[in-house]
Amino acid sequence: MENFDEKSLKVSETPHLRSYKKTSNIMFKVFLALCPAAFYGVRIFGPRAAIMILVSIASCLLSETVYNLIMKKKNTVSDGSALVTGMLIAMNVSSLMPYWQVALGCVFAIIIVKQLFGGLGCNFMNPALAGRAFLMASFAGNMTNWAVPGEKYPLFGNLADAVTSPTPLAVAETENAATLSELFFGNTGGCIGETSAFLLILGGIYLIAAGVIRIHIPLSYIGTVFVLTLFATGFDFNITLKYLLSGGLMLGAFFMATDYVTSPMTGKGRIVAGILCGILTVSIRVYGGYPEGVSYSILLMNAATPLIDKVCRQKRFGEVSAWKKKKQA
Repeated sequence: MENFDEKSLKVSETPHLRSYKKTSNIMFKVFLALCPAAFYGVRIFGPRAAIMILVSIASCLLSETVYNLIMKKKNTVSDGSALVTGMLIAMNVSSLMPYWQVALGCVFAIIIVKQLFGGLGCNFMNPALAGRAFLMASFAGNMTNWAVPGEKYPLFGNLADAVTSPTPLAVAETENAATLSELFFGNTGGCIGETSAFLLILGGIYLIAAGVIRIHIPLSYIGTVFVLTLFATGFDFNITLKYLLSGGLMLGAFFMATDYVTSPMTGKGRIVAGILCGILTVSIRVYGGYPEGVSYSILLMNAATPLIDKVCRQKRFGEVSAWKKKKQA
């Protein structure tokens, strides 16, 4: 009886699953997996990208601390979720964004999307993606003003005369499109954290190997985008691969669509969610006016997660489906 654990006797609502993994440990691993792509973004976009990451993380941590103080709640900064949210928001914006706008997006993500709905575990959508959507709706011009890799930009002040470039996804089918090598290893414009597909995939593999995420969503999401894009481009493998490696697909598939709170609980549900995300992403990219569709597809999937869980729920032991009961009758 020395190894007896009283926690095992506590009964809770379903699912009756217990894990001794701490939230802070999981968040630290996610943050660690994001670091290579983030550091590479700093390398090619310069000091502005580094400051952007620091501003974003600090804004998220400060927002959560101040909210908990005002509401007289226990400070939850130590769980690491705000740290990861700050990193993800920074990786989803251009290094040319004004710092105060990114900070405002962080405040929206933490307070409006996360804390006002009850905190971690109660938010119905991914806070980082909601923050990005808020910034896109509020400051669309700055959100689509991409830095040129290697170009020196002022750390502060007016950036009106800055040299900018289109995102690789927007010119994937033109003569000015980046090569597959540039897209895979990262030498293109775009958001701070989406430039190197190789480092994002590497981080995703680490999370899968560490047991932090399951492979269902990334595999079904990326696979669906590949198949549908292949049809949409007339079976042009070169352009299809460019669409896979461009934009925020790898960042979204491995780090945001797999969020514990806003993704389905069952393996079947995760596969359905990944397929739906893929369909929505390709639909927005091909038929929409906005070249990128990852953020909005994942947010729509977040809203549909309760329905997916209901449809894809596991049967209770001995349960007979309604149509079988009707057949037997």
